[in-house]
Amino acid sequence: MSTPPSPVNPNLPPDHVTVFIDGNELAAPKGSMIIQAADKAGIPIPRFCYHDKLPIAANCRMCLVEVEKMPKPAPACATPVMDGMKIATRSDKALKSQRNVMEFLLINHPLDCPICDQGGECELQDLSLGYGRSVSRFVERKRVVADEDMGPLVASDMTRCIQCTRCVRFTADIAGTYELGGMQRGENLQIGTFDGKPLTTELSGNVIDVCPVGALTNKVFRFKARPWELTAKPSLGYHDALGSNLFHHVRRGEILRSVPRDNEPVNECWISDRDRYAHEGLYAEDRAHVPLVRDGDGFREASWDEALAKAAHILRDNAADDLGILVHPSTSNEEGALLARLADALGTGNLDHRIGQLDLSDGAQAAAFAMPVAELEQAQAIVVVGSNIRYEVPLLHQRLRKAARRGAKIHVVNPVDFDFAFVTASKRIVPPSQLVSALAQVDLGDAANVAVIVGAVAENSAHAAAIRQAVADFAAAKNAKLCRIPQGANALGLSKHGVLPTSRDAQSMLREQRSAYMIYGIEPGLDFADQHAALKALGNAQVVAFSQFACESTRRVADVILPIGALPEIEATLTNLEGRAQSTAVAGKLPGQARPGWRVLRALATELSLPGFEFTDLAGLRAGISPKAILAAPGKPAVQGGNGLEVAVSQAIYRGDAVVRRAQALQVHPLTTGARVVLNAIDATAAGLAEGAMAKLGNGVGTGTLQVVVDDRVAPGCVWIESGYGATAPLAASAKVEVVRA
Repeated sequence: MSTPPSPVNPNLPPDHVTVFIDGNELAAPKGSMIIQAADKAGIPIPRFCYHDKLPIAANCRMCLVEVEKMPKPAPACATPVMDGMKIATRSDKALKSQRNVMEFLLINHPLDCPICDQGGECELQDLSLGYGRSVSRFVERKRVVADEDMGPLVASDMTRCIQCTRCVRFTADIAGTYELGGMQRGENLQIGTFDGKPLTTELSGNVIDVCPVGALTNKVFRFKARPWELTAKPSLGYHDALGSNLFHHVRRGEILRSVPRDNEPVNECWISDRDRYAHEGLYAEDRAHVPLVRDGDGFREASWDEALAKAAHILRDNAADDLGILVHPSTSNEEGALLARLADALGTGNLDHRIGQLDLSDGAQAAAFAMPVAELEQAQAIVVVGSNIRYEVPLLHQRLRKAARRGAKIHVVNPVDFDFAFVTASKRIVPPSQLVSALAQVDLGDAANVAVIVGAVAENSAHAAAIRQAVADFAAAKNAKLCRIPQGANALGLSKHGVLPTSRDAQSMLREQRSAYMIYGIEPGLDFADQHAALKALGNAQVVAFSQFACESTRRVADVILPIGALPEIEATLTNLEGRAQSTAVAGKLPGQARPGWRVLRALATELSLPGFEFTDLAGLRAGISPKAILAAPGKPAVQGGNGLEVAVSQAIYRGDAVVRRAQALQVHPLTTGARVVLNAIDATAAGLAEGAMAKLGNGVGTGTLQVVVDDRVAPGCVWIESGYGATAPLAASAKVEVVRA
């Protein structure tokens, strides 16, 4: 049934009405609220509890406005528009109501702006200037609320809380963890956790952004600077493939905090805790500040000229097939293009960024999502295959939660029943070798708009090639959009710029040892899929390391360490999982003598007298690069043999790369559980293991001793370990491990 035209304005778009706000005639969608119509027209209405991404609460009453024919002021955030409605936001009645609400809000507020971390960017402070009185008529003692320890990321001072409930609605409706709530009633109402435990959501830092007062603040940034001392530099999250937009706030070259930068199609107005707090890792003690050259069993500091001459000597003496070049998958497009150019000039086809993947026998490389991230919210059915998506890409998980709340049927095929914040339509929890057969059993009914998401547990497993073929066939048969999560922040960009092998892939060039390697942005002890093969190959060869950190594992294998900048310290572009190229600006100051990677690569190529490096600045570099289509050479299948239980490996949420691993607050977070092995009760009993016992695991190549956790979320017949820890590194490269009591 069509909607009749508006009697006030018959030329309105369908399903719109005409409203008059402060005398301005506006068209507003039916069912929208007054505050939404005013915001769209740029008419300011004060508010505290309203947030356009959160459900309406209407409990602060700061947005009271006068509506014609309504006897009392109406909350603009909870009053739907009607055709012909006349609203006044600045009338005497509206202003008096807003000022009275402000007076009530300030009754119990401590008014401690000079010592509050929110001072200078506080919504209450801003609005009290326009709507507050210079004196208070209340002389009674203010109430005091005891603070809770909400963990290492969020600091609380709940005496400042005005009970807007934004944080409550965020944890309930956006994060889906329901960790905060209102307790007691009336003037005794207070916001807190129900159980007194730290916040565990991977998005907890967003409660700081939504809090309109200083009740919830950034514990890592606390008392370090005032907002007006900081300069905002646009940048990107580089710890997963989404590429969340953010600002780094910088003072005198030091990044002091990171906050979201609105980009509706990518990250909306949120960022994950991993992207918010990782900057701490940039200032670790083992940061590479100067070039280092091996001197006997140790290293000595060297000039750039000496270090580059040494690196050039190694590469010149071990060019062509004797050289392997291994690149971290978060490396920028500009650096990647130069690495591909350098490999061509040195005559080697041994170039790869897929260092975390075991099975590349199908020549797989990253591909853009067939469905944009924002459109996943509208999907009718979604199949998640081999992914702890909540930890792998937190804001992609949040999109799936929105889809589920809108009615999407989400089906999960995993070796572990991972903890998701959405209701699933079906679950198939099977060992990794059975993911293919389990996927074939998924019934999508008559769903038309379908997406299949494949994650790291599948992509990095010993069965990856078979799983990729199965999901491609499944997507084709069901007319579904295939969305394989790229394994690295810029894996898609590096694939497009030719950082792929025409000869040996990452696993092959490590198993078939080369006489020299160049490693770029890699922490050798933790970043490879097969740590045993990697450290053995690198330890027996000459190694030139372009690195942000002079860590123990880099010092163990390198002959030359060239210090380069991390992404927040350079100007660069990354390509996210949709194929969206996004740019960053220089934020943090480069430490010591460190240089942007592209400059070091240009200097090294000059030392080697290689063609194609004649540019002098970044603009010249970019003008000379373009996408380079390469089909990666197929590798050898991963080793499938062995005895024991199958291995399911997922990436620990805060152990994914060298920078995150050095962020102290994230390392003491409850989600950083430490190295452990998780078994089903059936398998634990068969092995004679109980909760908390120590187990010895072996795969014929490496061994590890880990504490046992018994959890029936793990499929019978397999063990679950998290990568990113030294203790689990020897075990992640095999299809099976034997488990016995230590």
